[in-house]
Amino acid sequence: MPATLADCPDLNATYDITPEQTAKYLAEGHFLTQGLATAEEIAPYRESIGLAAGRYNKETKKLEERDTYHKAFLQTPNLWENDEMVKKFVFAQRFAKVAAKLMGVDGARIYHDQALYKEPGGGHTPWHQDQFYWPLDTTKTITMWMPLVDAPIEMGTLVFASGSHKGGSIAQMAISDESERRFRDHVIEKNYPCAIAEMRAGDATWHSGWTLHKAPGNSTTRMREVMTIIYYADGTNVAEAANDFQPADRARWLSNIEPGKPADGPLTPLLWHKDWEK
Repeated sequence: MPATLADCPDLNATYDITPEQTAKYLAEGHFLTQGLATAEEIAPYRESIGLAAGRYNKETKKLEERDTYHKAFLQTPNLWENDEMVKKFVFAQRFAKVAAKLMGVDGARIYHDQALYKEPGGGHTPWHQDQFYWPLDTTKTITMWMPLVDAPIEMGTLVFASGSHKGGSIAQMAISDESERRFRDHVIEKNYPCAIAEMRAGDATWHSGWTLHKAPGNSTTRMREVMTIIYYADGTNVAEAANDFQPADRARWLSNIEPGKPADGPLTPLLWHKDWEK
């Protein structure tokens, strides 16, 4: 039988982050937490996330008929709005506290979640910067990227250009063949060291909104099942749009809050704050 809400364990127990780990994240723009969740904890959530993603994903074209972006992954955002089991996962204080600790802030708000499934034979994800899409007036943003299955490098785990976040926006480019060429050349020019890791279900990588990253294609015969959650620092304001994509993000995730006002709408609740532990 399908998992129920009662089958999904609480994910609020603390996963400790040391000051040295925070310093490493802030220097490199990415960090790997091994065993953030156990295989037993992940199993019922994997089922519920997969079912929810399947209900709402609208991709109908065959893989060979898609462009580079749509070959890279099946993307299903904000599943927590429509599924209580997914919400329990996404709102886990364990994850939000790690986000806040790595960013070095007092509290973490959710921006949105998204399931990113890369099909067997799915294409590479081009080099890009996530925060290109986000009208948030801060550099304190972070994405948790957690595989729900064991993920060898051949399945398409993330490649990070260490230190690339420090310059902020490098070029106003959406994920595309053009971003792959432009940012690949930038990584080579700046001689950024690149990092990639094999991951187990329940491990998670974390990366800043401005960290350049990509993923190879999935050359295995299994689906790369990944859930992501984007966080930002509590107290952040909405930013003026920097490109044609950001007004849509402001409308969808930030409830059309005016630029200069606090980014604290109904879809971006505070998920952890240091004062909650006093």
